[in-house]
Amino acid sequence: MHVETERLALREFVESDLDSLVWLLGEPRVMRYIEDGKPVPRERVEAEVLPRVLGGTGWWAGVEKASGSFVGWYELSPVSDGVAELGYRLHPSFWGRGYATEGAKALVAEGFASGLTRVVATAMAVNTGSRHVLEKVGLRHVRTFFEDWPDPIPGSEHGDVEYELSR
Repeated sequence: MHVETERLALREFVESDLDSLVWLLGEPRVMRYIEDGKPVPRERVEAEVLPRVLGGTGWWAGVEKASGSFVGWYELSPVSDGVAELGYRLHPSFWGRGYATEGAKALVAEGFASGLTRVVATAMAVNTGSRHVLEKVGLRHVRTFFEDWPDPIPGSEHGDVEYELSR
């Protein structure tokens, strides 16, 4: 599937996106609130991340139409029947331009048009930027929850939040 917005083309990942993924996931500000809070080394991107997103259902490379630049990744991956999880990781070079909201809105609309009944998302409670995007897309806060992380990252003591939007 290929999704276009006014400024973005969301397309399937291809093998030549490896360097773009390394650039994105190697950025400490991108990874601050994700997984272990640390940049992902190239070897892991190549061995684990790239195979997961290549041809995988639910993953899109976001490209700025005007420049052809890789903006980041967008996710709307199946969780259960009729339910998908929304996510996005944009490089800081593209923060503050509305690209996260624009791409996420397009995926949610596409998902509902293709039969989804509910979209869910999670974020760290302290990740106000991501929470703001989820709210602008139309998702609503459902709950705050706490997980027992083996290696907590700064901010995890405030918990995680779950958001959802039903068709």
